Amino acid sequence: MSATHLLIIAHGSRRAASNDEVRRLAERVSAQRPPGIAHVEVAFLELAEPDIPAGLARCAEGGAGEIVVFPYFLAAGTHVVGDIPEAVDAFRAAHPHVRVRLTPHLGASETLPRAILDVALAASG
Repeated sequence: MSATHLLIIAHGSRRAASNDEVRRLAERVSAQRPPGIAHVEVAFLELAEPDIPAGLARCAEGGAGEIVVFPYFLAAGTHVVGDIPEAVDAFRAAHPHVRVRLTPHLGASETLPRAILDVALAASG
């Protein structure tokens, strides 16, 4: 069975610390040893490296037979609805041997309201 990689895609920022924050998030996700996920990578839509094609390529080069693409975005704007799926489709066309699953974006998660409440309550107390 080939490995499954998780690719977290964020917008990217001119502020390096913001991009590093996303990288640390990926490290924390990886540290939780998610079942079925062999490796966690990040990619950025713009303003930071690696970009989405490079992130997908890194997963494939790292032995991924499947890549789960997670858009780390709160709303279904142009990037979520158009840009990310287009990049995924281009990768699929060039790498038909790698299965790519595109998840719903973060803002669509059923667990996000609870996470917001947890953070808000922890800050109040």
